[in-house]
Amino acid sequence: MKIEHLALYVRDLEGAKAFFETYFEAQSNNLYHNPKTGFSSYFLSFTDGARLEIMTKTSLDQSQLPLERLGFIHLAFSLGSKERVDQLTQRLVADGYELLSGPRTTGDGYYESCLLGFEDNMIELTV
Repeated sequence: MKIEHLALYVRDLEGAKAFFETYFEAQSNNLYHNPKTGFSSYFLSFTDGARLEIMTKTSLDQSQLPLERLGFIHLAFSLGSKERVDQLTQRLVADGYELLSGPRTTGDGYYESCLLGFEDNMIELTV
């Protein structure tokens, strides 16, 4: 069994698509839009076969949620090496994304950094 995809609601669908294409080499399908419901989405595919559906809807509650809450909390990307974690961390910080922690080796042995990515969604970069 495998997870088929994860989904993420965003306010700015095109901005989210550009973020994942720019920093994580995602490949997007064509826009799906349902004018009756105000729902739009893209499926983003990553090199290892994982997929992320980014979605928006005209009736979304625009309030900001706290970082520590019940439910899914971050997306983690395995980059293959400490050097790539360091490089992408530096690139994201230089582009204005907030570094939350790291890069560092955690108590359970992971080398990682955590940043606030597009629309303050937490992104973990790891080996």
